[in-house]
Amino acid sequence: MNPVPGQILATRTPSLPSYPDDLFDWIAQACRRTQDYYVADQHSDGYWWYELESNVTITAEYLMLLHFVDKKDEVRDKKMARYLLRHQRPDGTWAIHYDGRGDLSTTVEAYFALKLAGYPADDPAMKKAREFILAQGGVERSRVFTKIFLALFGQMDWQACPSVPVEIMLLPHWAPLSIYNISAWARGTVVPLSILLDLKPMKPLPERLGLRELYKNPSERQPPLTTGPTSLISWKRCFLALDKMIKIIETSRVRPLRKRALAAAETWVLEHQEESGDWLGIQPAIVNSMLALLSLGHNGVNGVAHHGPLQKGFEALKRFTIETDDELLLQSCVSPIWDTALTSLALLHSGVGKEHPSLEKACRWLSSQQVFRKGDWSVKRPNLEPGGWAFEFENDWQPDVDDTAVVVMFLNRYGGGAHVCTEKLEKGLNWVLGMQGQDGGWGAFDADNNKEIANQVPFADLKAMLDPSTPDVTGRALELLGMFEYKPDDDGVRRALAFLKRTQEEDGLWWGRWGVNYGYGTWSVLEGLRSIGEEMDEPYVRKAIATLKHHQNADGGWGECCESYEDPSLRLQGKSTPSQTAWVTMALLAAGEGTCEEVTRGICFLLERQKPDGTWDEPEFTATGFPRYFMINYHNYRNCFPLMALGKFMSFFSGEKGGP
Repeated sequence: MNPVPGQILATRTPSLPSYPDDLFDWIAQACRRTQDYYVADQHSDGYWWYELESNVTITAEYLMLLHFVDKKDEVRDKKMARYLLRHQRPDGTWAIHYDGRGDLSTTVEAYFALKLAGYPADDPAMKKAREFILAQGGVERSRVFTKIFLALFGQMDWQACPSVPVEIMLLPHWAPLSIYNISAWARGTVVPLSILLDLKPMKPLPERLGLRELYKNPSERQPPLTTGPTSLISWKRCFLALDKMIKIIETSRVRPLRKRALAAAETWVLEHQEESGDWLGIQPAIVNSMLALLSLGHNGVNGVAHHGPLQKGFEALKRFTIETDDELLLQSCVSPIWDTALTSLALLHSGVGKEHPSLEKACRWLSSQQVFRKGDWSVKRPNLEPGGWAFEFENDWQPDVDDTAVVVMFLNRYGGGAHVCTEKLEKGLNWVLGMQGQDGGWGAFDADNNKEIANQVPFADLKAMLDPSTPDVTGRALELLGMFEYKPDDDGVRRALAFLKRTQEEDGLWWGRWGVNYGYGTWSVLEGLRSIGEEMDEPYVRKAIATLKHHQNADGGWGECCESYEDPSLRLQGKSTPSQTAWVTMALLAAGEGTCEEVTRGICFLLERQKPDGTWDEPEFTATGFPRYFMINYHNYRNCFPLMALGKFMSFFSGEKGGP
């Protein structure tokens, strides 16, 4: 019989908690249930792949794209509309994450998609959405991407969209605003958008499908470029003035480099399409690349040139969809390598032997996905040999440090066999080492991608134009290096430690770029510190541990709301979730705190909330694409991280007490 949490707590002492007699049996049973779930759920090729949930704009923009290219399908439209309406909040809005507040741009895009799908303006759901939009200042206050989609249909003047002159394609890579000084995800979107913003294509709509009713001032189709305050003396104000100049130049014929730049942009887009048909494995790059090529005169739609880039793009998008009898949605990205590597590590940590067929298949598949071609990252690292792993099924142009580190950690732990030859591991390790930034840290896709001026251009209203070094990715890199016997006095490790000490918050925590938020960042850092042999009783480490313990919820778990990116005072505050509880529990275990009361309560939280099939429920979004503006719910996180935490807890006591 499972113990009652209150009875467990009543028998604890501050120094060493008392464990129920059957705690380790309880954990072993829980692990077996989740292990059985994963074994049954593995694809025949050896990978695991789960939904990557984001906000409804991804599906709304898919519907817009299909209508723009005259691929309207009423059955498909109704399915997407039902998905959109299911996610509408009671107040008529749509949010960017579960249980979040209504977001203007997200609501505008959902409203427009529903209108294209046939919903009239007087529909009750549309009325409620419209009331919110107007109360927020109208469609005029939408973000840049929303304005661009509206301009494509003549619902916003192209002049209201920030300019991205196509001539940026001709800038040398060292120029501050070169495409290679912005992040991989921004680069894959900005290049095709520079074509769209130059050519300004438009598909007129009948009046009944228009959005006149969403304008605060219906006669004004050219609202200001920015809606927030702008300092009198700032880069932002300079760029606003420059944007006006660019727009004047665009209407003139004095652009001697335009034709050459357009050709360069077109070539770049065509070269960056993967064999699978997608661009960088992300929806914004795919959709905007297709729109750009269409505007340049490429066909391939409606049966023409079946193997052309546009047709291949549509086929790629179809693979991103999740369709049921009632609904259809588009994912912003797919994450099979990430899901497979994390799941494999969780299975290993929880006691599954490396000879198990599931792990052998996963090892074979992951090993086959290593990228041996130089991509965009090589512009900054021309002498570095390739050898990384990407996030998606195919993304040879942009592997990333996080995925590479986790894959190599699994393959190294797995060990042995033809699929895990030393050469593959060395190439992966060397690629990670070579991607270390001059500041001592690691970013995700590029090195030294940190020129803040790029975030000041009017286009950058998401503040996501950069890929600087972050504590969470740096922690992951250190965890990998520690597995290969790197120590604190090694040069790269020493510089990374200095970076982490500089970026530590006053309360001892570290910010999380890719997981929500400080619990994720601090877990990654502490795992890295433990791996390279840092003394875990150092004052800066103890400060982090104390803060993690302080923020434990009354139910024994930990949680953190997405709003902590906007308001750091909300750090480690929120409803307890399985993934976030697992992160903090593992952080404390990494710091040697396995016998503390907080860890026991965290483990019991996970055990109590496991479902009979070995999974956990977690509707909350605990990951991020762009902090504040684009949040993610990885449907694998709620299962793989609790399994990993339970396994690491068992291992802690196997080592400390000779086994449970």
